[in-house]
Amino acid sequence: MRNCEWTRWVSLAVLLSFVTSIGPVSAENWPQWRGARSDGVSIERGIALRWNKQRAIRWRAPLPGQGGATPVVWYQKVFLTSADGDDLVVMCLASDSGKTIWKTKVASGNQSARAGEGNSASPSPITDGSHVWVFFSTGILACLDVDGHEVWKFDIAERFGTLDIQFGLTSTPVLDGDDLYLQLIHGAMKRGDPNRTGKVIKLDRKTGATRWEIDRVTQAEFECKHSYASPFIYDDGKQRFLVVHGADCTTGHSLSDGKEIWRLADLNGPTKLNERSNDPTFRFVASPLVIPGSIIVPTAKNGPAVAINAESMLAGELSKNASAVRWVYPTTPDVSIPLVVNGLVYFVQKNGKIQCLDLATGKEYYSERLHNSEYRASPVYVDGHIYICARDGMTSVIKAGKNFELVAENDLGEPITASPVVANGVLYLRTFDALYSIKQ
Repeated sequence: MRNCEWTRWVSLAVLLSFVTSIGPVSAENWPQWRGARSDGVSIERGIALRWNKQRAIRWRAPLPGQGGATPVVWYQKVFLTSADGDDLVVMCLASDSGKTIWKTKVASGNQSARAGEGNSASPSPITDGSHVWVFFSTGILACLDVDGHEVWKFDIAERFGTLDIQFGLTSTPVLDGDDLYLQLIHGAMKRGDPNRTGKVIKLDRKTGATRWEIDRVTQAEFECKHSYASPFIYDDGKQRFLVVHGADCTTGHSLSDGKEIWRLADLNGPTKLNERSNDPTFRFVASPLVIPGSIIVPTAKNGPAVAINAESMLAGELSKNASAVRWVYPTTPDVSIPLVVNGLVYFVQKNGKIQCLDLATGKEYYSERLHNSEYRASPVYVDGHIYICARDGMTSVIKAGKNFELVAENDLGEPITASPVVANGVLYLRTFDALYSIKQ
């Protein structure tokens, strides 16, 4: 009997050792808006497919106010920004319980936008496990340590010029090593006003000091001067540059000095890329998807989406270079960033339609409606499935692949504009009211 018990104990110990050893391979943090690789793709396994308020909810943490910023996760800590009345705050929650560890006020002067659709807590935070960087639509940029103590803070309007943008600057900065990059694309929304304000900026992440700032010159007019998109770093092992999106064009910039390397212009019509009439309200909200070998460029207002072939060195005006433009698709995501998984591109439209295209050719495999609501969050892929949140609180889960297959619909009944987060075996959904931790 003792030998049998000993054998059972050893078998259990070996099994636990095996599970422990493989666990970290499929678990990771979510340090920035689009995840560990900035592409919306998670390597996790076994994430919940179905939930509601009575099922699969580990915890629900009420929030002090609205915010559309996607949370970030580093092991036992979840960081997010939120409005708290007139205040703009950063919060740290325990990932195992949802308990608030600390809450730090960074600024005041929260402003609502578009009848309550958004507010000043829209850009997403970034963390490296030691610090948290936060940006608010009012122009306040700050660095805190992971215990909530302010390291540095400044108002970008005081350093780089007054912000002039209709709904507040929602662009999320990008962290790259010791550097923090910003795109500030805005300007007077007046017909016939030739003044344009566009800057690309590199900061020291430790001090907030300016490493360089350059003017980004375009011909954009009226609301086209405004961009709500975020920059990304392109890195395929041969090329590294910053991708900036807004004011009728997409540009690539040197990380060392900000110099423009390439430009995809002609995004506002009528041009070869966009046959529609010129639109003075053609402002970009959706950011480009940046992955090795490809940059998928959304536009706005039913304009086109353009796939850039980045497999060779990019330089100059790409719209004049046939080999640089891989394909043009006639419609674009207006808010949600594209997603690429296993050679397939997914576009989530504002009206709830989803398209699946071939990355190499742009061939459409399907175009289907998800749910009768507006979509402002960006999709996330994990373990063979794509998670897509509607503004009314419904999260659709579809199977990745060339054929449309709806796996589940999960309704929390609370507005969602933040994107899903998957970290260390858990799905996090941030609504206007609360942060949910969901585990199968």
